[in-house]
Amino acid sequence: MHKDFRWKELHQKGDVSLQQKRTSLVPDALLDLEEQAEEMASSLAPGAEVDVRAKALQAVGAPPFKRFLRERRVPDLVRSKCHTLQLNIGLYCNQACNHCHVESSPLRKEMMSKEVVERCLLLLKNSPTVKVLDITGGAPELNRGFRRLVEGAAQLRETGERPDLRIIDRCNLTVLLEPGQESLPAFLVDTGVDIIASLPSYEPDQTDRQRGRKVFERSIQGLRILNQHGYGSGKGGRRLDLVFNPPGPFLPPRQQQLEMKYKTELETSYGVKFDGLLTIANMPIKRYFDYLRKKGALEGYMDLLVRNFNEDTVPDLMCTNTVNVGWDGKLYDCDFNQQLELGLGGGLSVFDVESLDDPKLQRAGILTAAHCYGCTAAQGSS
Repeated sequence: MHKDFRWKELHQKGDVSLQQKRTSLVPDALLDLEEQAEEMASSLAPGAEVDVRAKALQAVGAPPFKRFLRERRVPDLVRSKCHTLQLNIGLYCNQACNHCHVESSPLRKEMMSKEVVERCLLLLKNSPTVKVLDITGGAPELNRGFRRLVEGAAQLRETGERPDLRIIDRCNLTVLLEPGQESLPAFLVDTGVDIIASLPSYEPDQTDRQRGRKVFERSIQGLRILNQHGYGSGKGGRRLDLVFNPPGPFLPPRQQQLEMKYKTELETSYGVKFDGLLTIANMPIKRYFDYLRKKGALEGYMDLLVRNFNEDTVPDLMCTNTVNVGWDGKLYDCDFNQQLELGLGGGLSVFDVESLDDPKLQRAGILTAAHCYGCTAAQGSS
């Protein structure tokens, strides 16, 4: 009876009060973690994980990624001027999604320090080629450096030093309902932040299986809050995009058709709107790697990625125009390399360079491994 009432209430399209009594999703996420332990193989150290994936590639007859590019006569990856500064500011999260490539959860305590935050803002100021500041986590909003980063970047834009700087918050939506986050929507509006939010399905059960109990319900409430603050209107500014990733070891469908279906279902059933849908493949690293290994599906999934290689995705891979910074200030080619400890330039940090166009970065080769096939399969995921 209670569940039926809750879903009836969710389908109603009225306003969501920011002042209503709040409870945290964290206790439910901890229960999700306990259940996941039964579904996944025990985690490996990053180096061992890289080796296992390489052996899976070998088993399906595929070469290492860079050799694969050469054999296909696809130009090698070349680093260009930095267009995007991506910051993973911490691994703490109020969710524990079973596909999470950074293994975030309420148990993770890693967070970016004040010193690293300030250094990142200095590098942003010193790097005129950077047009996008992309802030991720964990749940980045729950990390102590989030608001300082956003305010500092917004100030650079307002003073004219970076008039066209785009600031992106990678939001899980449920964070908007967490106790203590009542002011978050207004803060995002005031600082001109765009939102890219995860919602792997418009079906409640599928989303909850992938992202945890109660996540769909709270995600819809979060979307309503954002809509009330002008996000997702399609009128320019306050952009709200959603992200789809498959519920199993297969590739996402065509983006355009799925976006139309999402918009119809979410507006008709729940009265919420968004601007665009991004579709990505699940990256076979960390928590999703553990899941594939437990199910005996790793080789099959790697074979799927290789067979669906699309050379048209290569020129726009994030590693060619992005610098990724970990919570501890270390530099990487992408967020995936960060999780596998494949450091940029042999282990450079934000304190080793004066700008993101520093010659040390330009000289550094782009590191690749078997997981890179995930970014080049089908429509691409980069």
